Amino acid sequence: MHLGLVAIVVDDYDSAISFFTGALGFELAEDSPALANDGRPKRWVVVKPRGAVTGLLLAQADGDDQAAAVGNQTAVRAGFFPHLEDSGAACARMAAAGVQFLTEPRTEPYGQVAVFRDIAGNKWDLIGPAR
Repeated sequence: MHLGLVAIVVDDYDSAISFFTGALGFELAEDSPALANDGRPKRWVVVKPRGAVTGLLLAQADGDDQAAAVGNQTAVRAGFFPHLEDSGAACARMAAAGVQFLTEPRTEPYGQVAVFRDIAGNKWDLIGPAR
């Protein structure tokens, strides 16, 4: 078994695609028409880090309950943990692309960590090798 997708609820498909492919360097794996359970049109949008198996399903909020979850999918905790070989270069590239970092890189037992927010407001821990 493997985890194929993780959903992130976003305000807008196109803005989210732009953020993940531009600022984070993910690839757009799929952007296809789909239908909601009640037959209304929606999109099936998947982005992935280059070379990754697991991707993110970007789900545009539909209704008040989903809109309330945008940016708070993990109850204000960091809920996503990308690992990079060169986290310093990634931080610099991402900051130049407008990514909002909440912390400076710091050393933890499991590696170098810098916390940032995605376009929806969710917190991510960017993790690099321990020094």
